[in-house]
Amino acid sequence: MKVRQLEKKIQNTSHSRPKNRSRILLVLGIVFIAAALRAPFTSVGTLIEMIKDDLGLSNTLAGAITTLPLLAFAVVSPLAPKLARRFGIANVLLISMLLLSVSILVRSASSAILLFSGTAMLGISIAVCNVLLPGLIKGKFPHKIGLMTGVYTVSMNLFAALAAGISVPLASHAGFGWRGTLAMWFVLAALATVLWIPQMRILGIPSRSQKSVISRSIWRSPIAWQVSLFMGLQSLLYYVLIAWFSIIMGERGMSSSHAGWILSLMQLAQLPFTFFVPLFAGRLKNQRSLVLITFILYTIGISGVWLGSTSWMAVWAISIGIAGGFAFGLVMMFFSLRTKTTQEASELSGMAQSVGYLLAASGPALFGWLHDLTHSWTLPLLLLLGASCVLLIVGLGAGKDRYVGIE
Repeated sequence: MKVRQLEKKIQNTSHSRPKNRSRILLVLGIVFIAAALRAPFTSVGTLIEMIKDDLGLSNTLAGAITTLPLLAFAVVSPLAPKLARRFGIANVLLISMLLLSVSILVRSASSAILLFSGTAMLGISIAVCNVLLPGLIKGKFPHKIGLMTGVYTVSMNLFAALAAGISVPLASHAGFGWRGTLAMWFVLAALATVLWIPQMRILGIPSRSQKSVISRSIWRSPIAWQVSLFMGLQSLLYYVLIAWFSIIMGERGMSSSHAGWILSLMQLAQLPFTFFVPLFAGRLKNQRSLVLITFILYTIGISGVWLGSTSWMAVWAISIGIAGGFAFGLVMMFFSLRTKTTQEASELSGMAQSVGYLLAASGPALFGWLHDLTHSWTLPLLLLLGASCVLLIVGLGAGKDRYVGIE
């Protein structure tokens, strides 16, 4: 009897090892894909002036370098779940990562045409991965959604901050130039692609068992719109502040180096909360208290930038950064918490990111136009406070314990 029990235990252990190995490979694949999704995008922002001078671009064309991917996110995001349903989520992710790797090299070539072509390709590939990864996490880690969402979001934001911080030193001081600096992120994308290849055997077959009951009506779902608007408003706040914070500080008399340090501090303050907030959110019955904290932190930070002393600017920046970490962590969790299946999570992610990035793409331009119109930062900053109020309203709805399609 004891011999049979021992044999059974050994057999179960031998079966669990391949499963554990596959799970580790899946986690590594998600981490490296997440890291590769932000670095190629954020690295270009700090190099805009260098690119513009080298290629002789106008300010309008230079601005399109950062706006074009956001528009690609908005257009392509709703299509990603349909591709995954047709060809399998792992297959679509692999093709997207291959496209991302190629687009990084194309974007780094010598001509303006290739720069914009590569940028558009980059936006398409990132959009697909952005949409599908939250659904994949829900399907493969149903009991660890908070932990894996935290790992996913912190990987994205850590490499986003790293890429933004090292691009100028690499281009100017290390002699890479803007082309070499942008091209170096090919290594990360290629490594993520290689690490994803083993998933073809495990995840490559499209699932027929999880059909979304809300795929045709998700755009008529109140919860889906609340999540989508929450996604859009947190994206708008993030991209507006990234684009204009240093300029506002410069007009207040702060040096460019000091303003850049404060902006980096804002992004670094966000990082730990993109990890911890999903952990807490997944354990709560509803997430409305976390939404309220997000609103309070945004209000303190933006009001400080508007009315506070520049000597306290680090405090206001940290408050905004923590708020951004709360908001981003929450919306990534909403994709899983407000849906029942992997396909539904992907559908909601696609809708929310389409709406979200349309708002994000318009935000910086609207903010700048209001400044040009009024020759003051008062109205633009009031706009951000208003956006924070709307964020609270839709967030309280999105944070309720309900599901899309069951309302």
